[in-house]
Amino acid sequence: MKLENARLMNCLKLSSKITVYVPATNNINEHVDNSEQVNRTATLLSSLFGGATSTPALGYWVSPAAGLVAEKTTVVFAYASDSDLQKYIGEVVDLCEDLKQQMSQDAIALEINGEMYFI
Repeated sequence: MKLENARLMNCLKLSSKITVYVPATNNINEHVDNSEQVNRTATLLSSLFGGATSTPALGYWVSPAAGLVAEKTTVVFAYASDSDLQKYIGEVVDLCEDLKQQMSQDAIALEINGEMYFI
């Protein structure tokens, strides 16, 4: 969307959005307190991009062994300039890989500008 408003022309524009989905389970269905992982994610995104926001969510997926799985998750996102996103994306991917190992997940979802990646 292109805005021609002169008042917006003088504002800082952050064109990229990066989102990490932090699960609240270990393995498939062992519910855990994910506050440590959410804080770690929010701290990293805030330090790299100037701030972050989190919100609870409920995600669903189908397990071949367990059927429909409802999984609590916390969505942590930040807005960034395109150049900062390019500069720091490796650190965010590293975080996702660490969360994946720590929480015994098959993958951690990372969304960048509306496109989903499974790390």
